[in-house]
Amino acid sequence: MQLKFTKMNGAGNDFVMLDNRDRSLSLDPSRIAHLCDRHRGIGADGVLMVEPSLHGADFLMRYYNADGGEAEMCGNGARCFARFATSLQAKPSEEVSFETLAGLIRAQITDGLVTIAMSDPHSHRPPETLDVAGEEMEVHFLNTGVPHAVAFVSDLEAVDVRKAGAALRYHQAFAPKGTNANFVQTIEPGLIAIRTYERGVEDETLACGTGVCAAALLYHLKSQTPSPISVKVRGGDTLQVGFEKVAGNFRKVTLTGPADFVFAGTITL
Repeated sequence: MQLKFTKMNGAGNDFVMLDNRDRSLSLDPSRIAHLCDRHRGIGADGVLMVEPSLHGADFLMRYYNADGGEAEMCGNGARCFARFATSLQAKPSEEVSFETLAGLIRAQITDGLVTIAMSDPHSHRPPETLDVAGEEMEVHFLNTGVPHAVAFVSDLEAVDVRKAGAALRYHQAFAPKGTNANFVQTIEPGLIAIRTYERGVEDETLACGTGVCAAALLYHLKSQTPSPISVKVRGGDTLQVGFEKVAGNFRKVTLTGPADFVFAGTITL
C-alpha cells in the first residue's frame, strides 16, 4: 500500500497529515503506530486525518496518538489541521471549521499563525495533594478537550518529566482513562513555561496545545492574571491563550501559534 502524506509541526509537536476525504483509508492502530515510529516510520507525535464533515462543518478531524489510539482533541494538531485542510481546497480560505470528538472547532489563519477557537473547558477540580513518584505535589485538573493534570513548580528544569509525568498520567486519581501531565513555572506575570508528558505518546513532547490552554487557565485561577496569557513550550515557541470568564466559567478560549509544513512524501505500508 502506497500512502501519500504531509508532515507538519505546531510549535515542535509533529504530525503526519492524511487526506481521507474519500474515506478510502482505514488504518488500524498498528499501522498508525508504524507511521509515528521515529526509527522505522515517518516519525510523529500523532496522525491527523481530514475527512468529510458529518454535521455541516467544512471538515471532520480525526486524531490518533502515536500509540494508535484515537483521542478527542489536540490543540497543536488542530492548528496544523486547519492549514492542511485549507490547502486542499480549490480556493484556500483564511477561516475553516471542523468537527472533533471534543466538539466543533473554528480556526483563523493569519500570516502563518493559526488561532483556534477551542471548545469550552470542563471538569475542573480544586487542587489536591498527590504522591507523584515519591514526591508530594499540589495537582490541578482541567479538561480542555482532553484531560490535563497540572503541577506548578519552582524549577521546571529540575523536573524529571518522564518519571513524574508517567506517575501522574497513570495515577489512581485519574483512573481509569488516565490524564496528560503538565509541569508549569511562572517566568514573569503573564508568562509561564510548560513541559508536558502526553498520554498516548507516553513521553515528553515539545508542545501540547490543549496542555498549554489548561496551564494558562489554571494559572489565571491561581494568579488572576488577565487574558491573554503567554506560554513558552519546550520546543522554544511561545503560544498565546485568550479567554473570557462568564459567571465563573471559561468561555471563548483561543490558542494562537505556528503551524508549519515540513515535507511531503509517500510511504509503503
